[in-house]
Amino acid sequence: METLNGNNFSRRNFIFSSALASTGILLGASGLLSSCNSEQKHSNKDNEKSGSGNNESENGLAKGGFKTRKLGSLEVTEMGFGCMNLAWAYGPPIDEKLAIQLVRKAYETGVRFFDTAEVYGPFYSEKIVGEALTPFRKDVVIATKFGFNITPTGETVGLTSRPENIRRVAEESLKRLKTDVIDLFYQHRVDPNVPIEDVAGTIADLIKEGKVKHFGLSEAGAATIRRAHAEYPVTAVQNEYSFWTRDSELEVLPVCEELGIGFVPWSPLGMGYLTGKITPEHKFAKEDLRSNAKFPRFTKEALTKNRPIVDILQRMADKKGATPGQVSLAWILERKPYMVPIPGTTKIGHLEENFGAIKVELTSEDMQELETEYSKAKVFGKRAPEDFIAQHDLGCNIGTSSIGTHGKSPLPSKSK
Repeated sequence: METLNGNNFSRRNFIFSSALASTGILLGASGLLSSCNSEQKHSNKDNEKSGSGNNESENGLAKGGFKTRKLGSLEVTEMGFGCMNLAWAYGPPIDEKLAIQLVRKAYETGVRFFDTAEVYGPFYSEKIVGEALTPFRKDVVIATKFGFNITPTGETVGLTSRPENIRRVAEESLKRLKTDVIDLFYQHRVDPNVPIEDVAGTIADLIKEGKVKHFGLSEAGAATIRRAHAEYPVTAVQNEYSFWTRDSELEVLPVCEELGIGFVPWSPLGMGYLTGKITPEHKFAKEDLRSNAKFPRFTKEALTKNRPIVDILQRMADKKGATPGQVSLAWILERKPYMVPIPGTTKIGHLEENFGAIKVELTSEDMQELETEYSKAKVFGKRAPEDFIAQHDLGCNIGTSSIGTHGKSPLPSKSK
């Protein structure tokens, strides 16, 4: 039996029960960090505390105005590109040539961190990322994910993080990504039938074999993060987080900060709502997750009642000569130095707008103003359907968790 970090857990003698049969909606994406800064909008004190860099990057990651953030030895640009939308979620898969063009446009803009997963498609997103980034492989960080039970025909029939499945996914992802190593390998959803120690131990073995560099978790709760990190260091946690979805502040973010784990917000634009472009009259494609009121915040009533949230961002955007979406992304960048948002899109114009957020400077006074206004507003509707939330780790992102040792007070921004 192998011992990691002083903990004795038998991974190989554990008798696994069957994986959870669930066909709920899939979402997610990836990330990391735990340090750094940005020009004048990050103070010297912040940079000293986070151990961050500036415009200069040891491996040349900083390009096109992007700075870098670190988590341990893993350095990424301060924003990444989420590649889920290319294959699924807000409409049908986009044309392969356009998808490759989008990924390469993100690279040309200066982004060097790309997030995908085998379940996006399934498989299509990984294939696009592999094809698009092959010419630049040495210059980029690629994150992908495992954790779903996907049949040979591409049907997703539940969760599975059994060691043999993790290994199978790693081998197949390496081929689709056209690479010999996965920079960051996330468990996409926590499997209640497989001890997290076995998951972490399997990733540790893959890292020793040179097939993976870093271990991540997606939609994990505080207790799971602690257990996984005790078995093998967790580089990043990727949970939903945005100006209107803040459940991770209760316990997950304090644990990440305590343990030096990076945090990658998926859906940093609130599934597009925080851009201000989605109105009660918006017509969604039939393949769109937000159609037919599947997601509580996208009913006509919710789209109307949540408008004050967008108005808060719009007022700040007017002051900064920016857009509401850019302010919402800049808010995340300023919130904590260990956060790296990964917005995705299927349109080049939106891509350029999103990454323009790095030019929006929010002062401590601006951040306080946003928080004061947010405290007066009320978000209408749960962030997701019950079956979707049920897939996520107990105690995570629901706002009713009793796991962990930290209080439930709002998380202060790093500007304070």
